[in-house]
Amino acid sequence: MSLAKYEVFSTVVELGSLTRTAEKLGLTQSAVSHAIASLESEWGFALLTRGRAGIGLTPNGARVLKHVRDIIQRSELLKQEVASIQGLETGTVRIGTFTSISTQWLPGIMKRFQAEHPAIEIKLLEGDYDEINDWITSGAVDFGFVSLTAARPFDIIPLTKDNLLCIVPDESPYREMNVMSLAQLQAEPFIMPKWGKESDLLRIIKINRLSLNIKYEVLEDQAIMAMVKNGLGISILPAMVLYEALDGIHMIGLEGDPYRTIVLAAVSFKHLSPAARKFKKHIVSWLSEQQVSL
Repeated sequence: MSLAKYEVFSTVVELGSLTRTAEKLGLTQSAVSHAIASLESEWGFALLTRGRAGIGLTPNGARVLKHVRDIIQRSELLKQEVASIQGLETGTVRIGTFTSISTQWLPGIMKRFQAEHPAIEIKLLEGDYDEINDWITSGAVDFGFVSLTAARPFDIIPLTKDNLLCIVPDESPYREMNVMSLAQLQAEPFIMPKWGKESDLLRIIKINRLSLNIKYEVLEDQAIMAMVKNGLGISILPAMVLYEALDGIHMIGLEGDPYRTIVLAAVSFKHLSPAARKFKKHIVSWLSEQQVSL
């Protein structure tokens, strides 16, 4: 068994590129290709597909990926337990996150954590709720930040409530309103944030049977704000995203004060590595000190 080959395979799937995998792992591209070819020869089936759309998993590759990542995780856990017994602190913690957490919380959290634990490496994977859920399930990350609405049946630690607000351009006739009814949302062109299939906004739309005039579906929060500023529609974003809102847009509360609950989620917090347990504890402590709570 070659753990290095498993790391290569897992990273190629994570990044979708042989070149980026080589850069991340400090290898040549030919070494990455050789590692994949060696595994395919050893196991007797293809692991990856290669086409115009990029690199993907074969059905057999998808079947073995979870087991490969389990082995990588258990190897990391063993390394950290041995280091802990020896009185050392080392290891790697992989976190799934989304933009507003990466911008608002993680810089402060990571700065202090790395000052206290310099030998522990933190790696971030940023995506939408669906991607983070998949990374937690597959073992690509130790744990992740998600919305409670979108979380699968994981272990969770609730962290904070984040109000959802309507944003309109400054010239909108709605800008003088303190609260906007959900029915009024249906009268305007709407820019839909792409947060995942089980987002808080989609839940609100479904529960209230809203029929929005969706003109655009956009992933990036800053792009949504820029489009609203330029009169292309209205949208709904969390207050955490709007802490540095662009000039030219106005925030309005929504009927019923809807919010998302941000949680930490893991397959099992009891089975985290020592380094991941330290980082989880540090997150909760940092948020408490910042008076961020439910």
